[in-house]
Amino acid sequence: MTIPIPIPMPLAAGADARSYPLIAGLFSRHGYTDVRAENFAAFTQRAGHTLLLFTEDPARFKETLDLAVIVPEVARAFPDRFAVGVLLPEAARAFQPRYGFRRWPAVVMLRDGEYVGAVDGLRNWDEYLAEVAVLLEAQPSRPPTVGIAVKGAQGAAPGCGD
Repeated sequence: MTIPIPIPMPLAAGADARSYPLIAGLFSRHGYTDVRAENFAAFTQRAGHTLLLFTEDPARFKETLDLAVIVPEVARAFPDRFAVGVLLPEAARAFQPRYGFRRWPAVVMLRDGEYVGAVDGLRNWDEYLAEVAVLLEAQPSRPPTVGIAVKGAQGAAPGCGD
């Protein structure tokens, strides 16, 4: 009989995401880039496709740990098709409004620095494969944003939802 060796898992909300072995492995085992404010522009403006993994606090959003396993498998399914960057919770929260996804965690695909699309929340494996395949062929578009009605003295501004 084999006795399982427990892996220490910080479960307190707000713990450093890197203290979770699956998150740490994205950097140490898979060599993905830790994307932060200071390197965001340089990493996201690279030529070709870039996949950004937006993580959240694994104690609050356990799906973050699932995506830490899924993203390397997606990258293996599409070898050499995109670079992977990981935004830990603080950076992810800061840059999420730029891409407008609604559920955590999420992946965002860029092409030559421009938004192509996102897959948010947790999905079935076949959905990830299908959606990433579509994103790799899609043209860049404007990311979805929070809609805010713009009104002047005469009502809605021209072109703003009329």
